[in-house]
Amino acid sequence: MYRIFILLLLTTLACTPETTKSGLAERAENVTIIRDDFGVPHVYGKTDADAVFGLLYAQCEDDFRRVERNFTWAIGRLAETEGEEALYSDLRARLFMTEEEAKETYASAPDWLKELCEAWADGINYYLETHPEVEPKVITTYEPWMTMYFTEGSIGGDIERVSTRKIKAFYEKEKVAVNDESMIKQGYALEEPQGSNGFAISGDLTESGNAMLLINPHTSFYFRGEVHVVSEEGLNAYGAVTWGQFFVYQGFNENTGWMHTSTGTDIIDEFQETIIEKEDGLYYQYGEEERKVEVKEVRLSYKDGEEMKKKTFPIYRTHHGPITHESDGRWTATALMWKPVDALTQSYTRTKKKNLEEFHEMMNIRTNSSNNTVFADSEGNIAYYHGNFIPKRDIQFDYSRPVDGSNPATDWQGLHELDETIIVTNPSNGWIQNCNSTPFTAAAENSPKKEDYPYYMTSFPENFRGVNAIRLLSQVESLSLDGLIELGYNPYLPAFEKVIPGLVKAYDNSNQGKTMWDAMEELRAWDFTTGVDSKAMTLAHFYGQALYQNAETPEGLSGMERFHWFGTDLPEDERLRIFKIAMEEMDSRYGTWLIPWGEVNRFQRLSGEIDASFDDGAPSIPVGYTTAWWGHLAAYGMRGNHDVNKIYGTRGNSFVAAVEFGDKVKAKTILAGGQSSDPNSPHFDDQAEMYANGQFKEAAYYREDVEARAEETYKPGKR
Repeated sequence: MYRIFILLLLTTLACTPETTKSGLAERAENVTIIRDDFGVPHVYGKTDADAVFGLLYAQCEDDFRRVERNFTWAIGRLAETEGEEALYSDLRARLFMTEEEAKETYASAPDWLKELCEAWADGINYYLETHPEVEPKVITTYEPWMTMYFTEGSIGGDIERVSTRKIKAFYEKEKVAVNDESMIKQGYALEEPQGSNGFAISGDLTESGNAMLLINPHTSFYFRGEVHVVSEEGLNAYGAVTWGQFFVYQGFNENTGWMHTSTGTDIIDEFQETIIEKEDGLYYQYGEEERKVEVKEVRLSYKDGEEMKKKTFPIYRTHHGPITHESDGRWTATALMWKPVDALTQSYTRTKKKNLEEFHEMMNIRTNSSNNTVFADSEGNIAYYHGNFIPKRDIQFDYSRPVDGSNPATDWQGLHELDETIIVTNPSNGWIQNCNSTPFTAAAENSPKKEDYPYYMTSFPENFRGVNAIRLLSQVESLSLDGLIELGYNPYLPAFEKVIPGLVKAYDNSNQGKTMWDAMEELRAWDFTTGVDSKAMTLAHFYGQALYQNAETPEGLSGMERFHWFGTDLPEDERLRIFKIAMEEMDSRYGTWLIPWGEVNRFQRLSGEIDASFDDGAPSIPVGYTTAWWGHLAAYGMRGNHDVNKIYGTRGNSFVAAVEFGDKVKAKTILAGGQSSDPNSPHFDDQAEMYANGQFKEAAYYREDVEARAEETYKPGKR
């Protein structure tokens, strides 16, 4: 017995943080992690850097593979796990910043930011050190400079809009076909679009008299975790964190809340260069000058079977940016926001602002490039910023197409001052909305006017979610926090207001007889709302998809105009022909075309793998939500061809929060599935039923509330 005791003691000592090689156990003592009853980590640190250390440690506990994948992608080493095709994603990262440049950029950062970056690396490395069973795929040691590559929290950020297909064509000297990517189709289904909703409500319209904020990003499921991070230096932020980053991307503190939606602002431009070859190298024409092309070289690794191979690429740059492709036979440089230190500064300091005045000052950094921002605070202010990083341009040129880089007049002329951009502050109607739609309907009659701004400040037209939001918000009065949640989950689908009556009319004018009678009676009685029991919803969904895939439409129509056209101007015999296609599709998949939506539309989480798989024979949960294409605010849809008959959500409502500001902040949240990616964890899918039913949990924000709901309390490395 004594020998067994000694053996157990030695084993325990060997695993304690005090014996770790890095010496980070001492830093871990400055951090406490409290997991609440839903597994949400509440991370408390003495300093901001301590809190960041604990935050990254906790993220790795919940989903190390997504932390790892995000930074493997960001720093340009994805091909080391995914093979040669990923080389062009890696090359794209290095075109904008090489590893040496990332290290130089990090060295230029202020000391306080370096401390956070060091804590970021320490937190991940300490997790790996204390979890030897976890084997990293590529990055074995995380270094502070790596944070310079991934600075603002959006999925992919601006850089993912630069086509790797075109990069490959240029650097491999291949011809590339130009695709119309405006409407992505996959198999029988329209892929769920990107997007988000943000609502800010003034106290004039709320039950409590306090401002409220709806934080409703539509992302791929499990892309962000729910966290709470606190320090004794004034940090106290709660919300969604993009795996691997050290700031709350969409969330709130005690006094302010911020929600980001994708912007339609022109923030990326292409410049066609005139290249001149000389004996001493490459030059490009710029006005009367001939400027030398900057040429560097990068050597990338990629996996080929069991082997690791290397490939060397040149990097060409002009003052406009790196050469990313050819257009019209000319080398083309891509210009976008690339200010890593400023962008990280803005992303982090945003989380500590106390009111609109401080928030506005932070927005003056002007590096939040891919986002709009919807804002509310405890002083009762609400605000909206449409974009943030907006280069000045000469409006005689069409920047929606590549411009002539040899003409100095096409150059960006600095950035617009913050107050020159589209901003709404405390409108008298009492609400602000953005659903990736036009800013010119953001606040009813108090919305900005299109003619007051250059054309490149926005490109998104109105969409059905925006129409739905305006309809609902215009009726708001004495709104409670639960009422805000109900508003965000309203089941009405404005997309079908003309399409379905147009179909029923075509049937009534036809001689179809009883062939479609039952289906038409369902649709005739339908109130355009979605729900698990609705058979009309299923019919409308498959008809809508079939219209997009089979109907010829006039050019130049917006998405809304196009869908309305289906119901008003598409020839009636075409409406019926396409409806038959939808019925045949449903009959083929389900054996009937009268089937409740909840039997078709499901939530399923089988594993924690990044690339989800689904199984029609495995347990799943009915979901009444539907795609954003139809104007549903609580978006829910599928991306990818998964070889299944049912629709399993992969994108849409993910982390959602409803927040009320006042003397004390109150919030309710929900997360798709659960906090942990481990199927063996009780928090893998403990929110799934709640998510499917629109039932939110109370967010524990104040320490006494967190401790009252504590499930685990521990130091990093001692769980």
